[in-house]
Amino acid sequence: MFTSQGCASCPPADALLSELAADPDIIAITLAVDYWDYIGWKDTLAKHGHSLRQKAYAEQRGDRMLYTPQMIVDGFVPAKGSDKAAVLKAMARARDKGSTLGVPVRVSRRDSDLVIEVGALPRGPDNPAFTADIWVCPVIARHEVAIGRGENAGKTVTYTNVVRGWHKLGPWRGEAATYVVPVDRVTAAGEDGVVVMVQSGTQAVPGPILGAAKLALP
Repeated sequence: MFTSQGCASCPPADALLSELAADPDIIAITLAVDYWDYIGWKDTLAKHGHSLRQKAYAEQRGDRMLYTPQMIVDGFVPAKGSDKAAVLKAMARARDKGSTLGVPVRVSRRDSDLVIEVGALPRGPDNPAFTADIWVCPVIARHEVAIGRGENAGKTVTYTNVVRGWHKLGPWRGEAATYVVPVDRVTAAGEDGVVVMVQSGTQAVPGPILGAAKLALP
């Protein structure tokens, strides 16, 4: 979900994302954007790359709709993040497409390393131009922020699975692969989990997410 501490409509959506994240069958992540910073409060979790990613999704859909709170389900179905019915409908629509999350992904820890296992793309790439990336995103499972100014001044908001970075393991062409990555290469102090995503397209032109997994790092 794309959210901002400077957006008055976002706290209910942040709470909904926390509710969804409690479901073990759902991987829900928070991407804080920076384009509301000008209204009087600089988002303490925002990354400009998240704003660029949201814009890239909108350009791919063709609607160019940028707003917060906005959920993007499986990398391609948008929904108003504070509208639970709309979010559930978007999730159902993504499932009906039948082409997402078909790639098995498993992430585990072995001593000081992460072991990431990615299965093969079912039926193989549809065309020789197929491309995808494998991303490792460190997250903070739960983070409270006391907001001092702006539209949410005086509120304390809890954020769930806050993405703190994007580490690209490399391009992926649809074949089964295993990666061994040092934990300290992709995480920093305070980050207590990772989300791994296999996403079609490129960083500039993102497509549907093909597979994902999450691992807590105690």
